[in-house]
Amino acid sequence: MSNEHNITIDPSALERISALRAAGTPSFGQDDNLRVIVEGGGCSGFQYKMEASGDKNDDDIIFENAVVIDEVSLQFLKDSTIKFQNDLMGAMFVIDNPNAISSCGCQTSFAIDPSKL
Repeated sequence: MSNEHNITIDPSALERISALRAAGTPSFGQDDNLRVIVEGGGCSGFQYKMEASGDKNDDDIIFENAVVIDEVSLQFLKDSTIKFQNDLMGAMFVIDNPNAISSCGCQTSFAIDPSKL
């Protein structure tokens, strides 16, 4: 589902977050959300970091009651879709970011066109 920030949370991601919450493990609690952070680093300049988080900071926006993104990271994720995939590369959350002009094979590192910010 999309929203005013043009972030789409794919049903595959929502289903996986629900399953993780239902399992209630120490690494992903029943009240946790998936926190998505963009930080400098990786082989392409920026990298995605994803973690379970029950915290909400003042600059956080919660999408679909499941995914939390801070305002700084949000500018790099405009028009993106967050999905969960299970394939030969493994089971993981992935981000389809149309603003990325290049990315690494690991699917966590990317470069962005500065004019898109």
